[in-house]
Amino acid sequence: MTNFDQNLSRSGAIGGGTTAVDAGLRNYMMRIYNYMAAGVGLTAVAAWLTYQLTGPALLQNPLMWVFILAPLALVFFISARINTLSVSTARLLFFIYAALVGVSLSTLFHIYTSASITRVFFISAATFGALSVFGYTTRRDLSGLGTFLFMGLIGVIIASLVNIFLQSTGLDWLISVVGVGVFAGLTAYDTQRIKAMYDAGDDETSAGRKSVIAALSLYLNFINLFMMMLRLLGGRR
Repeated sequence: MTNFDQNLSRSGAIGGGTTAVDAGLRNYMMRIYNYMAAGVGLTAVAAWLTYQLTGPALLQNPLMWVFILAPLALVFFISARINTLSVSTARLLFFIYAALVGVSLSTLFHIYTSASITRVFFISAATFGALSVFGYTTRRDLSGLGTFLFMGLIGVIIASLVNIFLQSTGLDWLISVVGVGVFAGLTAYDTQRIKAMYDAGDDETSAGRKSVIAALSLYLNFINLFMMMLRLLGGRR
């Protein structure tokens, strides 16, 4: 039984308890989605401003590797230290991470047209929203998908690294198709997992930390889903 179901059962024995849990869960999920949406918005603004201010110069600058590798190091740091960070620090690091990702993604504007980036962004947002709603509302237990999706993710990462050397358009297309499926599944799976993480007995610090790490998970799913869709549907310059 999920943590949420256990909390619901305990609260149901008290008059008005179910209503309190439902209200708490809604507030918890809204805070996560607000953090995640703010992170995505910050990434988009950072990407656009970097593109406008630096032009193609950043592509040839070794500093670009800092903006590519720094987010990777930061996401591992946040994940490993989330239980020791204050909520405000964890939230700040999440937004710094989102801004750094935006700088690294500014290169997309040199590869794809702005119109196609905008179009794919809204397609990705609609897809993400539908899948997250499914994960939140479905009564089907999606936990069994976790191992399968993780294996698919590892396969996508390995294939992507191999294709750096092969430069195969066919393999790139296959990676993108599989990647869309993997991150679509992860969106629904993680939403259900995040919902199950809710505990009405959490104090403000525990709930705040959960909100930040959950927002980071959904943010990563959205960004990667967008990237995979852009590779399939984006119009190249």
